[in-house]
Amino acid sequence: MPRNKSQRRLASVTIAADYADVSTKTIRRYIASGRLTGYRVGPRLIKIDLNDLDRIMQPVGGAA
Repeated sequence: MPRNKSQRRLASVTIAADYADVSTKTIRRYIASGRLTGYRVGPRLIKIDLNDLDRIMQPVGGAA
């Protein structure tokens, strides 16, 4: 079955931080500020949609 591009790519806070090359504290700050949505899975586990993380990344400089 082909994957739909809009399908969620959920990852742990640690994996999301590694993916974006930032600390887990930064990911948690993004969630607390509303810049990134966290999805609670069970009483303690929080997952991040990597598609959302891709969307908040902004290119810097360069010719456009």
